[in-house]
Amino acid sequence: MNRVGRRRVLVAWSALFGALVVVPFTAGAQRTQRIHRIGYVIPQSRGARSEAFVHALQELGYVEGRNVHIEMRFAQGRAERLPGLVEEVIRTGIDVLVVGATIGARAAKNATSTIPIVFAGSSDPVAAGILTNLARPEGNLTGTSLALSDGFAGKYLELLNAVAPQVRHFAALWSSGNPAATRFVRDLQAAAPTLGVRVDVHHASNPAELDAALATISGSSAQGLVVTPSPFAVSSQDKLIQFAASRRLPAMYFDESFPAAGGLMAYGPSFVDAHRRAATYVDRILRGAKPSDLPVEQPTIFNLIVNLRTATALGLTIPQAVLLRADRLIE
Repeated sequence: MNRVGRRRVLVAWSALFGALVVVPFTAGAQRTQRIHRIGYVIPQSRGARSEAFVHALQELGYVEGRNVHIEMRFAQGRAERLPGLVEEVIRTGIDVLVVGATIGARAAKNATSTIPIVFAGSSDPVAAGILTNLARPEGNLTGTSLALSDGFAGKYLELLNAVAPQVRHFAALWSSGNPAATRFVRDLQAAAPTLGVRVDVHHASNPAELDAALATISGSSAQGLVVTPSPFAVSSQDKLIQFAASRRLPAMYFDESFPAAGGLMAYGPSFVDAHRRAATYVDRILRGAKPSDLPVEQPTIFNLIVNLRTATALGLTIPQAVLLRADRLIE
């Protein structure tokens, strides 16, 4: 065999040897790729929020069963279940814990001081005592806030009054399941005199209390309804919408899912987006960031959604100013 032939044989054997070495190494690397474990606990049921979180993780390259496993738990609107569900997912050996709402953040904070915690959609983590500084979160917590600060609930009444100016008596539902709820009540009561209306406040944090509150509202002269933010209200969405429709009450809600399901109006930040954005915090933490390095993110956009079909059913004509202000009209 001449020199050229020997060189070709040597190159061929080198390529074959390289393939034998590299291929098993690559396959082995794929087999040993770490699977990150994420805990996800929210006060509501499985739905748009959890779907948005999972989809956002997928966009960041995390695929269930390949490089991530998510332990999901849902409190179904029963806030008292959150501490137990948080403890349950912690026992599975998670790397990071995602919790929904302020009440979820509080349960997680009480459960662990070492596992990184990302809260999704806390009304006001500073006022609730979860953190003392949004820009420099301390300890093992960070996440997304809804920025529902003082005076926010007054907007509910102002917008509803613009749509139903003939209504002079409103009923408002609140739940102690949201630590910020007393502030919403205060804001509503402060806004009422400036609009020349009356607001009666009713508490409901469980089905029995809700039945009693709705019965009281039915027997009153209330002509409109304001539902303030709470996990329990989300879990009672269908009942609240049906009640408002049966009593022909113009109603303002806090979450975009309500008008999408037939409610009249909703105003505020997107709860679904808060869960979507929580996935970016998880990604950064899994890549090595500490929660204290990640400032709490607050929304910059507050959306007004109006269901025009429901307005027509209630005999309401939406003013042009409200139509122009609306971010979404459901027809």
